[in-house]
Amino acid sequence: QVQVVESGGGSVLAGGSLRLSCAASKYSYCRNDMSWYRQAPGKEREFVSFIDSDGTTTYGDSVKGRFTISQDKNTMYMQMNSLKPEDTAMYYCKVHFSPAYRGWACPLDAWGQGTLVTVSS
Repeated sequence: QVQVVESGGGSVLAGGSLRLSCAASKYSYCRNDMSWYRQAPGKEREFVSFIDSDGTTTYGDSVKGRFTISQDKNTMYMQMNSLKPEDTAMYYCKVHFSPAYRGWACPLDAWGQGTLVTVSS
């Protein structure tokens, strides 16, 4: 069974920092492309950041320059600096398993249970 486990959420004051982690299952000949999404109360889920197995990264406009994503083996990290109250949300990790070889079968996308980030002013 695919496992995706987030950690690192918490409560901070505006301007503070947090570091989120996401540990995911690893499968032979499957690459882990990993993303962070967040969902604030009453709002739709929003893309935050992405990193593929080669280390290529993408960020949502609202977090560019403040959040940095990285990975080490099967764990993804997101350093969040200069946090704002509007960053308050449940943060979810998503893993997309892409085959390293054509025709190789990999598990379907998987999501974690989320970790809560609360930023107060």
